[in-house]
Amino acid sequence: MNTDILEGNWKQVKGQVQQKWGKLTDDELDQIAGRREELVGRIQERYGQEKDAVRKEVNAFLDQL
Repeated sequence: MNTDILEGNWKQVKGQVQQKWGKLTDDELDQIAGRREELVGRIQERYGQEKDAVRKEVNAFLDQL
């Protein structure tokens, strides 16, 4: 899913993101607003994973949508 589509469909995708990464709050998801790198950074902070690993996981997740 490209960035423009992600930002445009964020309200629909947001629920699925929260199911996958439950440690992210509604407020954080609202602040992310569909920006892929912001999502990667927040997941990295919450879960303590390496950025490259998180980026791959996010890309794989979004490609399934």
